[in-house]
Amino acid sequence: MDFNKLLNVSTQLGKMLLENGAEIYRVEESIQRMGLAYGAKEVDVYAVPTTIIITITTPENINITKTKRIHDRSTNLDKVERLNNLCRQICQTTPELKLVREELEVIANRPIYSFRVQLLAYAITCSTFTLFFGGTLLDACCALLIGPLIKIVSSHLSRFRTNPFFITILCSLMCAFLTTFACDLGIGQQVDKIIIGLVMTLVPGVAITNSVRDVIAGDFIAGQTKMTEALLTATSIALGTGIALSLASYF
Repeated sequence: MDFNKLLNVSTQLGKMLLENGAEIYRVEESIQRMGLAYGAKEVDVYAVPTTIIITITTPENINITKTKRIHDRSTNLDKVERLNNLCRQICQTTPELKLVREELEVIANRPIYSFRVQLLAYAITCSTFTLFFGGTLLDACCALLIGPLIKIVSSHLSRFRTNPFFITILCSLMCAFLTTFACDLGIGQQVDKIIIGLVMTLVPGVAITNSVRDVIAGDFIAGQTKMTEALLTATSIALGTGIALSLASYF
């Protein structure tokens, strides 16, 4: 067994899991199980949301280590599920590493929903949340029109690798400002209900849930990191909304 290749492939697996929103314990467990399945004597993994450090001990007691930096993270549960299934298959059948690498490339290149479908999802989500929090049908229609703009703005800014907190501030500012303007024109009725429905697409619910899950699993550093990120995102939402409402009060 070429343990250097095993280290590279297992690192790629862990990297993809982290990039697509998997829990820290799941990343570490998947890499450990994969290494042991291929005959490694011992596999030590240390993972946080931005870094993976893997050390494999060969049967000859030779240690090889690799560190991988994670730059981009999102949530893609379809890829996480497929990566988990691949890991289970590896543990059961131990296929050739070449086949594993090819399967990882297939998963990495899986198409996501088209941009139009994502815009439709934003529109439906925002309008539904507006109704859920007590808005009228007219408020929901207002959110239906403004919601897709969140995706358009965030997607264009992400292309320039803009700081995600700055993107959140701009999106929440835009939501509050356009909502106030729409209500002044009579398109909407309750500013607060519409804004709440819109910013729900920016709320870091998955990050908060995963941070609590990591703390319960004993991964305190990873949990604190994700919780800090979630709190900063929430602060960005409040800051952007507050700025827009303050400016709107002068007009």
